[in-house]
Amino acid sequence: MDISSGLLDEIEGTVQGHRDGHGFVARDDGEPDIYLSPNEMRAVLHRDRVKVRIVRQDRRGRPEGRVLEIVERPPHPIIGRLLQEGGIWLVAPEDKRYGQDVLIPKAAIGAARTGQVVVVELTEPPALYGQPVGRVKEVLGEIDDPGMEIEIAVRKYGVPHEFSDAAIGEARALPDTVRPADRKGRIDLTDLPLCTIDGEDARDFDDAVYCEPAVVSGRGKKPNGWRLLVAIADVSHYVQTGAPLDVDAYDRATSVYFPRRVIPMLPEKLSNGLCSLNPDVERLCMVCDMVVNAKGEVVAYQFYPAVMLSHARFTYDEVAAILSNTRGPEAARRQERVPDLLNLHDVFRALLKGRQARGAVDFDTVETQIVCDEAGRIEKIVPQVRNDAHRLIEECMLAANTCSADFIQQGKQPGLYRVHEGPTPEKQEILRAYLRALGLGLSISDDPHPSEFQHIAEATKDRPDAEQIQMLLLRSMSQAIYTPVNSGHFGLAYDAYTHFTSPIRRYPDLLVHRVIKAILDKRKYRLPELPTPGEAHEKLRARLQRNSGSRKVAETPQLKRQSPEMLAWEAAGLHCSANERRADEASRDVEAWLKCKYMREHLGEEYGGTVSAATSFGLFVTLDELYVEGLVHITELGGEYFRFDEIKQELRGERTGIRYSLGTRVRVQVSRVDLDARKIDFRLVHESDGLLSRAMRDKGVAPAGERGQPAKSSAKRAARNKREAERAQQGGARSAPSPMQALKSAVKKASAKVQKNGKPRSGRR
Repeated sequence: MDISSGLLDEIEGTVQGHRDGHGFVARDDGEPDIYLSPNEMRAVLHRDRVKVRIVRQDRRGRPEGRVLEIVERPPHPIIGRLLQEGGIWLVAPEDKRYGQDVLIPKAAIGAARTGQVVVVELTEPPALYGQPVGRVKEVLGEIDDPGMEIEIAVRKYGVPHEFSDAAIGEARALPDTVRPADRKGRIDLTDLPLCTIDGEDARDFDDAVYCEPAVVSGRGKKPNGWRLLVAIADVSHYVQTGAPLDVDAYDRATSVYFPRRVIPMLPEKLSNGLCSLNPDVERLCMVCDMVVNAKGEVVAYQFYPAVMLSHARFTYDEVAAILSNTRGPEAARRQERVPDLLNLHDVFRALLKGRQARGAVDFDTVETQIVCDEAGRIEKIVPQVRNDAHRLIEECMLAANTCSADFIQQGKQPGLYRVHEGPTPEKQEILRAYLRALGLGLSISDDPHPSEFQHIAEATKDRPDAEQIQMLLLRSMSQAIYTPVNSGHFGLAYDAYTHFTSPIRRYPDLLVHRVIKAILDKRKYRLPELPTPGEAHEKLRARLQRNSGSRKVAETPQLKRQSPEMLAWEAAGLHCSANERRADEASRDVEAWLKCKYMREHLGEEYGGTVSAATSFGLFVTLDELYVEGLVHITELGGEYFRFDEIKQELRGERTGIRYSLGTRVRVQVSRVDLDARKIDFRLVHESDGLLSRAMRDKGVAPAGERGQPAKSSAKRAARNKREAERAQQGGARSAPSPMQALKSAVKKASAKVQKNGKPRSGRR
């Protein structure tokens, strides 16, 4: 980048603070971020919109800027702990991207007490030689109160968590049951044994399914396909366009799922009651009625509004148990529904064939679930294993979503598609280089198809680093977004795809329902006057502009001449995409908090783990038993100089040749937990003798025990390290050696040196 050409330009963007005191300006035009020194950050805050001028390059070659003007200071509250130091009251922000403490006048403390978590409203902005000043707006409670991590997260990420009075009033006015007037113009499916299949802790049921054999082709009477019905809660019947409930739902855009708590998109009366497809009660729904052939292809479909009654509520584990043993106790309790489940399983296997024929990506990644006690503390972290029941419902929903996208296309109306771009050329090259470094003999083409990624995953599934390879394959792809411009879904290998199946918890699904209804009624659906998307929207837009694949789409002449209507749809898509990412970030933040709090109780304990990522500053290790990730800093890897190989994703010691790459097995000790930074630090223990020995042999050096040295020295050293860790855990730093110990150590070192110099080392070449 030529810095000199832009030295006089005034550039607008959003400040992104860093916990180390410096910051960056994320430019509105999508160009590389501008570095702000700690001195420049003294007068601005994280999230401020500013005008900057590039003044130089820093020592790392990054453009460095000077703040000219604060364009806008969004009214985001600051959450932190109230402290008193030397008679001065201040709040230390929980989000360390705010690099300065906030001074609180004694009169502005209110009822807050020292150590409590509070919400602060700024009354005076920061200055070059002065800290920001604020007042306590809300007291959240003590740091160890149950659910405090969620209260912090929803405010930290700006997640709307309170419904407006107008929305609450509108929800209260809604009926508790389906009224006779609501049934008008709908098909009655109450006799059809539709059922819901969800997780054990599910409270809102979006979808119900039913399947029966059907004659798809030919003149025979023998079934050679299936009729598959996917019934989805008709939220659009109750949430009218532009109504207070709709405005609040759009503002949230998605439900946010935390351990033990959900921030819903809709009030509970709708999400868990009137719209939820609870068993044995009538509910309004939109139905995607499909005909599927033996190859797993949807050969015909239709949409229609209906009224239904769920005949059963199943959990995934129940369905999996019934499908694996139709004569077991679970099947005996649900004998009437067993044939329906078997039909669903048959159509699932056909749809799976269709997925394989398309070459869609289907990775089996391990997800975890945090199980908490009544006080909100982690009891255990367990893996969530996807069984056939999970995959059955997934395939049914995918089929309904593709039909929805096709129906909107055929209706020639604007709507929101779920678009997943393929990997950018830069990410393709990184992936190719990594695959070459592994020596697998596998690669991807210049215009890759998702089947190539699936082939690599299948070919490496038995390797110890299979999970890490799959993760790199996933990271090489772009993130999916909502947009009115359809360019297909790369991962699923669909030409057109959208979201139709979860209108209770996703706003795009609600919009898709409205568009489908408009097409059925032969009218045009128009978006309401929606609130202007905020910071999250701008952040996502800049991210998309930096993505070359998305930039190609955005720069087409058709889009340059977009109508105001299409621009409104684009804004709605960006808003929903940004809020989806905000929800994910908030959820991850809470999970990281809980894991850190949990690991504080395990300081000093040792675990086996796998290297999940390698960086220039160390290794990230995921523990086998707890599924918790932490960092082994490069300084903890021993007295060795390590070089980071970005292509091979590994750290390699220059002297010993020891390598730490993705999938390497290690044993670590929990050494430090930083709750504020959400970081867990490990140190290596019993340093992998096998790794070291193999590395030394590769370099032509015999390991200990083969060079006339005691073979047990490494074991003794490991035992000594363990004793030292135990002493440190009990509360004290390691004591200095006594004079006698020092003398013994000096004698041993001298003796070893004499032996080394007087005797040639065996095994050298």
